[in-house]
Amino acid sequence: MSSARRNEPTIILADEPTGNLDAENTGNVMEMFDRVRKEFGTTIVLATHDRELARHSTFRVHLESGKAIVDRPDG
Repeated sequence: MSSARRNEPTIILADEPTGNLDAENTGNVMEMFDRVRKEFGTTIVLATHDRELARHSTFRVHLESGKAIVDRPDG
């Protein structure tokens, strides 16, 4: 068994985690993801169609005409 425990994953895969939430709860989810990433070093892979949510990321990959385009907002 790997060193990661079930309650401390090294990666979280989140497919449209805020898709049906209002703005307040969307903010709560994003704050939680930020806290988990900072406190535990967890990688969060978030799939979304929401460009505003994507702006929270440190690394983005989006599909354009069938090609993966990489974007690092921090330079």
